[in-house]
Amino acid sequence: MFKRMLSAFGVGGPSVDTVLDSPHAAPGQVITGQVRIQGGSADAEIGQVVLSLVTRVEVEHGDHEFGGVSEFFRLVVQQGVRVPAGQLVSIPFQLPMPWETPITAVGGGQLPGMTVGVRTELVIAGAPDKGDLDPVLVHPLPSQDAVLDAFGQLGFSFRSADVEAGRLHGVPQELGFYQEIEFFPPGQFAGQVSQVELTLVANPHELYVILEADKRGGMFSSGGDAFGHFRASHQEAQATDWASAINGWLSQVAQRGHAGYNPAFGGQPGYGHQGYGQHGHHGHHRSGPGIGGVVAAGAAGVVGGMVLGEVVEEVFEDDGGDFAFEE
Repeated sequence: MFKRMLSAFGVGGPSVDTVLDSPHAAPGQVITGQVRIQGGSADAEIGQVVLSLVTRVEVEHGDHEFGGVSEFFRLVVQQGVRVPAGQLVSIPFQLPMPWETPITAVGGGQLPGMTVGVRTELVIAGAPDKGDLDPVLVHPLPSQDAVLDAFGQLGFSFRSADVEAGRLHGVPQELGFYQEIEFFPPGQFAGQVSQVELTLVANPHELYVILEADKRGGMFSSGGDAFGHFRASHQEAQATDWASAINGWLSQVAQRGHAGYNPAFGGQPGYGHQGYGQHGHHGHHRSGPGIGGVVAAGAAGVVGGMVLGEVVEEVFEDDGGDFAFEE
């Protein structure tokens, strides 16, 4: 997309242009395209052609937050590339998207605050020559979309989205970060819950859904963070009535204190059914702005695995550089 002269060769050197077959992708899919190197006034030798996936990651330490571009996947496309003077060399590639790649597009539009890009790097005489980023619109998987649609049905309003460095308790992760999408709650919860944070962690077989609500304190009750944790196959997640599950969970958060924290919770899909049957509240929720204006009918299904947890605290581990949940 961005044709760029290779500075290592000086004036008259070759230029490079990475072209994606499509800027649209989803976690677990493969991005295809070509790295096109146009020869300059003399022959050139390139040691490696490298593509990487990058995103912006926030790191919290105490009261401070630091952000920067972070590489989370790297692929050597080809080694030992000779580029004859004046000739075009095209190198096709297939770049797999990790299952935990952050979502950057919802409902056909860009998710504010989120960016994922493909960076082209050419290693010349042992020194890397890093190029510009080609943006990729990462759309949610159908199982993830089912959860996001429920937020629109229930009348949540999008607040912000970012990627946080660290790991989540009880959730297997390959990458050292997780995405948080924050919402303002529907009107009936506005005085009791200040915001709800959603994290979706996928792998080839399962989807983990983590909810965290910031509960407002009152005259006779303290505030704090309550969380819900659900694990299911992608097929089960698509068939789940998420609107009923999320609404029921948030009602528990608003009406009573937190339940005992069970670190083993979520071990099996459908664990901890709460009585929302096949018919549940499907099709009867009021529509709201959601994120990206997405309002869609929720899928009917059996809901399970949503429980109310106790207050948890993110603690920065100095030795490992990760966040951890502590009781």
